[in-house]
Amino acid sequence: MPHRQIEREFGVPIAGEILAPEAWTQTALKRLPARCLNWPELFGREAPIVLDLGCGNGRYLLGSAVWRPECDHLGIDTLPVVIRYATRRGNQRGLSNIRFAVSGGRELLANHVAQASVDEIHCYHPQPYYDPAEIHKRLITPEFLRLVSVALKPGGLFLLQTDHPAYWDYMRKIVPLFFDFEELPGRWPDAPKGRTRREIIALRKGLSVFRGIARQTARLSPEAAQQLAESLPPPTFNADRRLLELDALEREPDSGT
Repeated sequence: MPHRQIEREFGVPIAGEILAPEAWTQTALKRLPARCLNWPELFGREAPIVLDLGCGNGRYLLGSAVWRPECDHLGIDTLPVVIRYATRRGNQRGLSNIRFAVSGGRELLANHVAQASVDEIHCYHPQPYYDPAEIHKRLITPEFLRLVSVALKPGGLFLLQTDHPAYWDYMRKIVPLFFDFEELPGRWPDAPKGRTRREIIALRKGLSVFRGIARQTARLSPEAAQQLAESLPPPTFNADRRLLELDALEREPDSGT
Protein backbone atom coordinates (compact mmCIF):
# COMPACT_ATOMS: atom_id res chain seq x y z
CA MET A 1 0.00 0.00 0.00
CA PRO A 2 1.49 3.39 -0.97
CA HIS A 3 2.49 5.67 1.88
CA ARG A 4 0.10 8.56 2.53
CA GLN A 5 1.35 11.47 4.59
CA ILE A 6 -0.69 13.37 7.18
CA GLU A 7 0.38 17.02 7.48
CA ARG A 8 0.30 18.88 10.79
CA GLU A 9 0.73 22.50 11.80
CA PHE A 10 1.34 23.34 15.47
CA GLY A 11 0.61 19.66 16.04
CA VAL A 12 -2.92 20.00 14.64
CA PRO A 13 -3.63 17.88 11.54
CA ILE A 14 -4.52 19.59 8.29
CA ALA A 15 -7.38 17.73 6.63
CA GLY A 16 -6.65 15.30 3.84
CA GLU A 17 -3.66 13.15 2.99
CA ILE A 18 -0.72 14.00 0.75
CA LEU A 19 -1.09 11.60 -2.16
CA ALA A 20 1.40 10.21 -4.63
CA PRO A 21 2.28 12.85 -7.30
CA GLU A 22 0.35 11.05 -10.03
CA ALA A 23 -2.86 11.74 -8.07
CA TRP A 24 -2.25 15.48 -7.64
CA THR A 25 -4.58 18.09 -9.13
CA GLN A 26 -4.24 21.74 -10.15
CA THR A 27 -6.09 24.09 -7.78
CA ALA A 28 -4.57 27.47 -8.69
CA LEU A 29 -6.85 29.99 -10.37
CA LYS A 30 -4.05 32.10 -11.78
CA ARG A 31 -6.19 34.83 -13.26
CA LEU A 32 -9.69 36.01 -12.41
CA PRO A 33 -11.88 36.72 -15.44
CA ALA A 34 -12.98 40.22 -16.36
CA ARG A 35 -16.55 39.06 -15.70
CA CYS A 36 -18.39 37.14 -13.02
CA LEU A 37 -17.12 33.64 -12.35
CA ASN A 38 -19.16 30.87 -13.94
CA TRP A 39 -19.19 28.25 -11.21
CA PRO A 40 -20.24 25.22 -13.33
CA GLU A 41 -17.62 26.19 -15.89
CA LEU A 42 -14.93 26.54 -13.22
CA PHE A 43 -15.67 23.26 -11.43
CA GLY A 44 -17.31 21.21 -14.17
CA ARG A 45 -20.55 20.64 -12.30
CA GLU A 46 -23.48 22.26 -10.47
CA ALA A 47 -22.82 22.33 -6.71
CA PRO A 48 -23.17 24.57 -3.64
CA ILE A 49 -20.49 27.30 -3.62
CA VAL A 50 -18.40 28.13 -0.54
CA LEU A 51 -16.10 31.19 -0.46
CA ASP A 52 -13.35 31.88 2.07
CA LEU A 53 -12.29 35.53 1.96
CA GLY A 54 -8.82 35.86 3.44
CA CYS A 55 -8.23 32.10 3.44
CA GLY A 56 -4.57 32.30 4.51
CA ASN A 57 -2.79 28.97 4.09
CA GLY A 58 -6.07 27.22 3.33
CA ARG A 59 -6.55 25.23 6.54
CA TYR A 60 -10.31 25.80 6.90
CA LEU A 61 -11.19 25.51 3.22
CA LEU A 62 -9.14 22.35 2.73
CA GLY A 63 -11.03 20.73 5.59
CA SER A 64 -14.35 21.78 4.13
CA ALA A 65 -13.38 20.47 0.68
CA VAL A 66 -12.29 17.12 2.14
CA TRP A 67 -15.30 16.61 4.39
CA ARG A 68 -17.91 18.17 2.09
CA PRO A 69 -17.11 16.78 -1.37
CA GLU A 70 -20.60 17.78 -2.52
CA CYS A 71 -19.58 21.49 -2.28
CA ASP A 72 -17.24 23.54 -4.47
CA HIS A 73 -14.83 25.96 -2.80
CA LEU A 74 -12.92 29.12 -3.68
CA GLY A 75 -10.38 30.65 -1.31
CA ILE A 76 -8.77 34.03 -1.88
CA ASP A 77 -6.16 36.12 -0.11
CA THR A 78 -4.22 39.27 -0.96
CA LEU A 79 -0.89 37.64 -0.02
CA PRO A 80 0.53 35.49 -2.85
CA VAL A 81 2.80 33.56 -0.47
CA VAL A 82 -0.09 32.10 1.56
CA ILE A 83 -2.00 31.27 -1.61
CA ARG A 84 1.05 29.29 -2.75
CA TYR A 85 0.89 27.26 0.47
CA ALA A 86 -2.86 26.72 0.06
CA THR A 87 -2.56 25.77 -3.61
CA ARG A 88 0.23 23.29 -2.93
CA ARG A 89 -1.88 21.61 -0.27
CA GLY A 90 -4.94 21.43 -2.49
CA ASN A 91 -2.86 19.96 -5.31
CA GLN A 92 -1.19 17.36 -3.08
CA ARG A 93 -4.53 16.16 -1.73
CA GLY A 94 -5.90 15.54 -5.21
CA LEU A 95 -8.87 17.85 -4.65
CA SER A 96 -11.03 18.78 -7.63
CA ASN A 97 -13.61 20.80 -5.66
CA ILE A 98 -11.34 23.66 -4.57
CA ARG A 99 -9.58 26.61 -6.19
CA PHE A 100 -7.34 29.34 -4.77
CA ALA A 101 -6.64 32.82 -6.17
CA VAL A 102 -4.92 36.06 -5.19
CA SER A 103 -7.59 38.72 -4.66
CA GLY A 104 -9.15 41.02 -2.12
CA GLY A 105 -12.52 40.06 -0.68
CA ARG A 106 -14.25 43.29 -1.61
CA GLU A 107 -12.89 43.16 -5.15
CA LEU A 108 -13.93 39.55 -5.61
CA LEU A 109 -17.54 40.16 -4.58
CA ALA A 110 -17.86 43.44 -6.47
CA ASN A 111 -16.36 42.27 -9.76
CA HIS A 112 -16.41 38.49 -10.01
CA VAL A 113 -19.41 37.04 -8.13
CA ALA A 114 -22.89 37.06 -9.59
CA GLN A 115 -25.92 38.03 -7.53
CA ALA A 116 -27.43 35.21 -5.43
CA SER A 117 -24.88 32.65 -6.64
CA VAL A 118 -23.09 31.66 -3.40
CA ASP A 119 -24.21 29.41 -0.54
CA GLU A 120 -21.62 30.32 2.12
CA ILE A 121 -19.12 33.11 2.68
CA HIS A 122 -16.49 32.70 5.41
CA CYS A 123 -14.37 35.53 6.79
CA TYR A 124 -11.96 34.60 9.56
CA HIS A 125 -9.77 37.18 11.34
CA PRO A 126 -9.95 40.10 8.90
CA GLN A 127 -6.99 42.42 9.35
CA PRO A 128 -7.87 45.29 11.77
CA TYR A 129 -5.05 47.56 10.52
CA TYR A 130 -3.22 49.59 13.14
CA ASP A 131 -1.97 52.54 11.11
CA PRO A 132 -4.65 55.29 10.96
CA ALA A 133 -3.71 55.82 7.32
CA GLU A 134 -4.80 52.25 6.55
CA ILE A 135 -8.15 52.20 8.36
CA HIS A 136 -9.90 52.49 5.00
CA LYS A 137 -8.57 48.99 4.15
CA ARG A 138 -10.66 47.29 6.84
CA LEU A 139 -12.80 44.67 5.16
CA ILE A 140 -15.93 44.54 7.32
CA THR A 141 -17.73 47.74 6.33
CA PRO A 142 -21.37 48.49 5.48
CA GLU A 143 -20.54 48.38 1.78
CA PHE A 144 -18.83 45.01 2.13
CA LEU A 145 -21.85 43.63 3.99
CA ARG A 146 -24.05 44.87 1.18
CA LEU A 147 -21.88 42.96 -1.30
CA VAL A 148 -22.14 39.83 0.84
CA SER A 149 -25.92 40.14 1.03
CA VAL A 150 -26.14 40.49 -2.75
CA ALA A 151 -23.82 37.51 -3.43
CA LEU A 152 -25.57 35.05 -1.08
CA LYS A 153 -28.50 32.94 -2.11
CA PRO A 154 -31.64 33.22 0.08
CA GLY A 155 -30.84 31.29 3.23
CA GLY A 156 -27.10 31.50 2.54
CA LEU A 157 -24.63 31.79 5.42
CA PHE A 158 -22.02 34.40 6.30
CA LEU A 159 -19.58 33.18 8.98
CA LEU A 160 -17.32 35.55 10.90
CA GLN A 161 -14.52 35.24 13.40
CA THR A 162 -11.98 37.56 15.06
CA ASP A 163 -9.83 37.80 18.17
CA HIS A 164 -9.99 41.60 18.12
CA PRO A 165 -12.56 42.83 20.72
CA ALA A 166 -13.12 46.26 19.20
CA TYR A 167 -13.57 44.86 15.70
CA TRP A 168 -16.06 42.34 17.10
CA ASP A 169 -18.00 45.08 18.87
CA TYR A 170 -18.37 46.79 15.51
CA MET A 171 -19.38 43.57 13.72
CA ARG A 172 -21.98 42.53 16.29
CA LYS A 173 -23.68 45.92 15.96
CA ILE A 174 -23.67 46.25 12.20
CA VAL A 175 -24.02 42.70 10.82
CA PRO A 176 -27.54 42.19 12.32
CA LEU A 177 -28.75 45.19 10.32
CA PHE A 178 -28.23 43.18 7.11
CA PHE A 179 -28.76 39.58 8.25
CA ASP A 180 -30.25 37.37 10.89
CA PHE A 181 -27.26 37.04 13.21
CA GLU A 182 -26.29 34.67 16.01
CA GLU A 183 -23.17 34.85 18.17
CA LEU A 184 -21.66 31.46 18.94
CA PRO A 185 -20.88 30.94 22.63
CA GLY A 186 -18.14 28.34 22.11
CA ARG A 187 -15.72 26.92 19.59
CA TRP A 188 -16.57 25.49 16.18
CA PRO A 189 -17.72 21.89 16.82
CA ASP A 190 -15.84 20.62 13.76
CA ALA A 191 -12.51 22.21 14.82
CA PRO A 192 -12.25 22.74 18.60
CA LYS A 193 -8.50 23.41 18.30
CA GLY A 194 -9.11 26.06 15.65
CA ARG A 195 -10.42 26.31 12.11
CA THR A 196 -7.56 28.55 11.01
CA ARG A 197 -3.86 29.08 11.69
CA ARG A 198 -4.67 32.38 13.40
CA GLU A 199 -7.34 30.83 15.62
CA ILE A 200 -4.96 28.08 16.75
CA ILE A 201 -2.36 30.70 17.71
CA ALA A 202 -4.92 32.89 19.53
CA LEU A 203 -6.35 29.98 21.52
CA ARG A 204 -2.89 28.83 22.57
CA LYS A 205 -2.19 32.36 23.80
CA GLY A 206 -5.35 32.24 25.89
CA LEU A 207 -7.12 34.98 23.93
CA SER A 208 -10.84 35.24 23.42
CA VAL A 209 -12.04 34.38 19.93
CA PHE A 210 -15.41 35.74 18.81
CA ARG A 211 -17.56 33.84 16.32
CA GLY A 212 -20.88 34.41 14.62
CA ILE A 213 -23.17 33.10 11.90
CA ALA A 214 -25.36 35.35 9.79
CA ARG A 215 -28.11 34.14 7.49
CA GLN A 216 -29.38 35.83 4.35
CA THR A 217 -33.13 36.14 4.77
CA ALA A 218 -33.77 38.45 1.80
CA ARG A 219 -35.51 40.89 4.13
CA LEU A 220 -33.59 43.71 2.40
CA SER A 221 -33.92 44.37 -1.30
CA PRO A 222 -30.69 45.28 -3.11
CA GLU A 223 -31.90 48.87 -3.20
CA ALA A 224 -32.65 48.92 0.53
CA ALA A 225 -29.29 47.32 1.29
CA GLN A 226 -27.58 50.03 -0.73
CA GLN A 227 -29.39 52.79 1.15
CA LEU A 228 -28.59 51.15 4.48
CA ALA A 229 -24.89 50.78 3.62
CA GLU A 230 -24.67 54.45 2.69
CA SER A 231 -26.21 55.50 6.01
CA LEU A 232 -23.94 53.54 8.37
CA PRO A 233 -20.53 54.48 9.83
CA PRO A 234 -17.30 52.75 8.78
CA PRO A 235 -15.19 50.79 11.31
CA THR A 236 -13.12 53.51 13.01
CA PHE A 237 -12.26 51.75 16.30
CA ASN A 238 -8.75 51.90 17.77
CA ALA A 239 -6.91 48.69 16.93
CA ASP A 240 -5.46 46.84 19.93
CA ARG A 241 -1.70 46.86 19.46
CA ARG A 242 -1.29 44.07 21.99
CA LEU A 243 -2.35 41.74 19.18
CA LEU A 244 0.62 42.74 17.04
CA GLU A 245 2.55 39.80 18.52
CA LEU A 246 -0.03 37.41 17.08
CA ASP A 247 0.19 39.15 13.72
CA ALA A 248 3.94 38.56 13.73
CA LEU A 249 3.50 34.89 14.64
CA GLU A 250 0.89 34.43 11.92
CA ARG A 251 3.30 35.85 9.33
CA GLU A 252 6.07 33.42 10.25
CA PRO A 253 6.87 30.77 7.63
CA ASP A 254 4.21 28.09 7.31
CA SER A 255 5.07 25.33 9.76
CA GLY A 256 3.18 22.50 8.08
CA THR A 257 5.22 19.30 7.87
